[in-house]
Amino acid sequence: MNASNYDQFAAAYAIENESSLLNAYYERPAMLELAAEVKWRRILDIGCGAGVLAQELIARGATVSGFDASQEMIALARKRLGDSADLRVSRLGEQLPYEDGSFDDAVASLVFHYLPDWSLALREIRRVLKPRGRLIMSVNHPILYPWNHKGSDYFKVTEYSDEVNLNGESHELTYWHYPLHVMASAVLEAGFSIERIWEPPYSKHAPTEVVPEALRDREAFLSFLFFELKSK
Repeated sequence: MNASNYDQFAAAYAIENESSLLNAYYERPAMLELAAEVKWRRILDIGCGAGVLAQELIARGATVSGFDASQEMIALARKRLGDSADLRVSRLGEQLPYEDGSFDDAVASLVFHYLPDWSLALREIRRVLKPRGRLIMSVNHPILYPWNHKGSDYFKVTEYSDEVNLNGESHELTYWHYPLHVMASAVLEAGFSIERIWEPPYSKHAPTEVVPEALRDREAFLSFLFFELKSK
């Protein structure tokens, strides 16, 4: 996956993100619950996409800066947010265009699983966070790769691709699978402590029509894994 992929289907992704079960009623509510009280806090939205999470954080009183590798995504975010957020085109895994200790918190929704290595990305985030700053992140749950790709090795770091439906359009996304112990080692080696690992339920406010029938009698399902980290 690279920025040009998202440039090609940014609008379709943004529409899907706005109202789908996985994004609107599962991932985003969990991120906001982990973020908790954000009033007066300076927050960096990593891989901000079309700015839906940033909009929620701003509405709750945060000052938000965001970046994304896709120019088209940033264009959509600027239409949504106007001058209420500092938005830039930049890439996670490279040096970030922010000064040391600029942010109280950082949020990273479904972006780290696109990286072949987490080391530099985590070091840069820690650099731009204040001491004891938080990184709240969601990634593909590590069980998904061996579950959906039978015969694969859970313990091997692996690049793989899946077809996804985005607002009725079929697109291919390429991810990196990491077993949980590799994720944990990466964040600890980068100087973060693990405050929480979470497998949340989906929102009780999800409309019936967006919940597949097989899930309607369940409170939770496995799709993403959530971390609350703190810089040392």
